[in-house]
Amino acid sequence: MAKVPMLIDETGQPYIILQDQQNEQRISGIDALKNNIYAAMAVGGTIRTSYGPKGMDKALVSRDGDVSVTNDGRTILESMDIANQIARLIVELSIAHDDEVGDGTTGVAILACALCEHCLPLLSKGIHPIRIAEGFEKAASAVCSYIETIADKIEFSQGDVSPLLVPARSCISSKIINRQSDQMAKIAVDAVTSVCDWERRDVQFDHIKIESKAGGRLEDTELIQGLLIDKGISHIQMSKKIEKAKIAILTCPFEAPKPKTKYEINIDTTEKYEKLAQEEKEYYRRMVDLCKASGANLIICQWGFDDEANYLLMKNELPAIRWVGGPDIELIAMATGGKIIPRFEDITPEKLGTAELVREITIGNSGDQCMTCIEGCPYTKAVTIFLRGGNKMIIEEAKRSIHDAVCVVRNLIKDNRIVYGGGAVELASSIHINELADTIATQDQYIFRAYAEAMEAIPVCLAENSGLDAMSEIEKIKVQQVTTKNPFLGIDCMELGESDMKKNGVYETLVGKKAQISLATQVVRMILKIDDLIKEGGEQ
Repeated sequence: MAKVPMLIDETGQPYIILQDQQNEQRISGIDALKNNIYAAMAVGGTIRTSYGPKGMDKALVSRDGDVSVTNDGRTILESMDIANQIARLIVELSIAHDDEVGDGTTGVAILACALCEHCLPLLSKGIHPIRIAEGFEKAASAVCSYIETIADKIEFSQGDVSPLLVPARSCISSKIINRQSDQMAKIAVDAVTSVCDWERRDVQFDHIKIESKAGGRLEDTELIQGLLIDKGISHIQMSKKIEKAKIAILTCPFEAPKPKTKYEINIDTTEKYEKLAQEEKEYYRRMVDLCKASGANLIICQWGFDDEANYLLMKNELPAIRWVGGPDIELIAMATGGKIIPRFEDITPEKLGTAELVREITIGNSGDQCMTCIEGCPYTKAVTIFLRGGNKMIIEEAKRSIHDAVCVVRNLIKDNRIVYGGGAVELASSIHINELADTIATQDQYIFRAYAEAMEAIPVCLAENSGLDAMSEIEKIKVQQVTTKNPFLGIDCMELGESDMKKNGVYETLVGKKAQISLATQVVRMILKIDDLIKEGGEQ
């Protein structure tokens, strides 16, 4: 047996030199680039079956054994345990697109992986990766300019927002809540238009809050014109509905004061005990009297109540909510115009917040789960989408779906231009890029044709997931688009007998489609420029 060499470091500790280190190989250049592309393509092959209205769902199993079912691209990619750093770029791409646009997280990953796949023949022809990246950027710019010429507009106004329901329904059509698409689309549109600044065409997205509670049905989902707190009224005999509410927002507890140092109280007679109890009641009575004197008819407290204080509040017909979290306290203060009060002595009528209506919602039949709505807040247009569902898994998927629909409506308010889905815009762009390639005399013509073929990956996925013969269907639609000069023809996934996506009402926002093309191209450019993967410290 060969002796293993051993050296001593500067601290006197031995370390071993492994003999097989010289057998390790470092991959760089074109070979490393191709490996990076294969890693990215593997991610695309995993999620392509989840694309479209008839795409398959994925069952995601966490490390704790929890199972969730979804077809949301971002959720699937984030849940995958991907060790390869290049493949992680596709995950980051989907996350970035979701943060920027909302809907289309699966499509952007499929497009990026298709572009990577069509880089391989170009590399085999000897075209330099940088030349391919630059050619793809030129093609992407040409596509974005072209789809602006075939874009349509949705005309709507503050008084008539019904046209926005169609794209919202299109977004929801491939989600788990598609059976309630009309209801959910209306909720998404009403939520966005409620917080919209129509003069600037801007949406205060932070003012749309999504809350959820397991139990009930998806049909029980509602839009609340105000705030929703996951707390109920503190006493069962207190009023559950307060109109013209004047709210005292407190960060001081309804409890007896406690010294900051250690102490002991020795009570050896009944008289002393009764005197202590009386003093405590007087203390609580002063607290309640100060609240009552200010004109408040609702108390919201960050901390808890003593039972005696809760009883006195009930006797004085002063409803209260306790254990409200700090972020909710701040949001309530901003919405109602109230001041956060740290001491009972500081309660004045000027510091009270106002709301048109405060009401308690009971969840289920037992009445042990309650939430409180604060509606008609004068200083904000904040709204809350209250999602219901049979279990947590359904609610989480519904939350992702309604978020995408809200993002689509927001994008349309900022820019009301649309393109038509079903792969129509991708096929029209593919035809246009192929026509441009015929006019190019340099090797960029090969790059443009590769980009055009990659654009067809979206309609191919739609056709495959709908059980159609993908290639024959694609060629048929392309011929129809060329002969009829109609760029709105796409894949009839729902088998309605009509390929015109304008008639079928399948819309996509122009903002979202341009972002999808640009982001996918940028990530592919990044991958093409990586010829060696070096970990921190210089190790492979």
